[in-house]
Amino acid sequence: MRNDLTEGNILKKLIILALPIMGTSLIQTAYSLTDMIWVGQLGARAVTAVGTAGFFTWFAFAFITIPQIGAAVGVSQSVGRKDIKEIKSYIRHSLQMNLVFAILYGATMIIFRKQLIVFFNIKGADIVGMATTYLAIVSSGMIFYFLPPVLTAIFNGHGDSHTPFRINTVGLMVNIVLDPVLILGLGPFPRMGVPGAAIATIFAQFVVTIIFIFVIIKKTDYFNGLNFLQKPDWRHIGKIVRFGIPVAVQSGVFTFIAMIIARIIVRWGSTPIAVQSVGAQIESISWMTAGGFQTALSAFIGQNFGAKKWDRIYKGYFTALGIIAIIGTMTSCLLIFLPGPIFSIFISEKAVIKDGIIYLRILGFSQLFMCLEITTAGAFNGLGRTVPPSIVGIVLNAMRIPGALLLSTFLGLSGVWWSISLSSILKGLILTSWFIIFLVRHPEIKGRKIIDYGK
Repeated sequence: MRNDLTEGNILKKLIILALPIMGTSLIQTAYSLTDMIWVGQLGARAVTAVGTAGFFTWFAFAFITIPQIGAAVGVSQSVGRKDIKEIKSYIRHSLQMNLVFAILYGATMIIFRKQLIVFFNIKGADIVGMATTYLAIVSSGMIFYFLPPVLTAIFNGHGDSHTPFRINTVGLMVNIVLDPVLILGLGPFPRMGVPGAAIATIFAQFVVTIIFIFVIIKKTDYFNGLNFLQKPDWRHIGKIVRFGIPVAVQSGVFTFIAMIIARIIVRWGSTPIAVQSVGAQIESISWMTAGGFQTALSAFIGQNFGAKKWDRIYKGYFTALGIIAIIGTMTSCLLIFLPGPIFSIFISEKAVIKDGIIYLRILGFSQLFMCLEITTAGAFNGLGRTVPPSIVGIVLNAMRIPGALLLSTFLGLSGVWWSISLSSILKGLILTSWFIIFLVRHPEIKGRKIIDYGK
């Protein structure tokens, strides 16, 4: 099921690889969007509860990312070198690490769920109660939340993005059916509200995990000869950590900063939390689309780096950048010019929609630059150079806190949204410039005249 990305038309290879990955990424977004649409029927307070608890499922990616990036980079580079032994070693060690993280993280969330929700200082016992219950349910199935991203990365590293797309589509269908049934109570099922959204999501992830395991065992040789109870080889663990830890730290810091921002906006009441929760889900459509190109470009560059084909790395990067620039521009236009119709899909309360329109318009200005940043991070990841995107991300995300405090003194709540948007613009400009300078100065590229981008 391996797709050789070191030969053939670059544009065609990238699109064939990226489209299913983008579809898979959008499916992950659709889980949350579906939840928000149906939870929105319960009112802004329920949305606030799910959004608050959602920070901790979001924070889980700081741990998922280490084995996920390790699998994606390690497998793709080993595929490029045609080293079967190394491919299997990266698969075994990334999954072993992933399972340990899932158990530890899930247990921690269950034990400290009340204290974690109280951190946000949200007024309203009903909101705190719903958020705590949601977090407890999701955490009890955390192992099914952790496994699919790493299993997806293993397939992507082999150049097979179609299989994860099909499997995750099944999970989305399960979630779409269960959400209204469990949240609102249809047929013989009682109305469960917010807990129903958590149960639907975890059950859908359970289905996805089971299908992944079945497909891997029956249709591939990925697990052949692997003993997951075998003692880890610390050399491979070290490589996975080296690949993944910068991205993981960036992800964790990003989420923690978002939590601090949430505490800041609580000064304007609980409604801004609902606005940010819904707005972030809408914004994530472009974020996850770019994430698809990030993963595709990482696999493409990883295989070509392993095969030492620098011409294809150069051409592939600029081809991907051109495509994502078009997508980012379209997304910016949609959020700036059509925020009302988009936001009102998720919630019907006029006060929330009014604030949501402001949020989407302000964040709309940064969508193009956010897409450039995410795609360029994939290029760095494919080379195994995960530090530069992390440095840019951590520093500029951290600047959102003083930026929010400063700008909000002049612009009120809008100042908080502008601090987020401006930092995304700067991240896109700086990281893209960094990678272009790296390429131009690389000894394998410097001085060459590289043409025929599609080949």
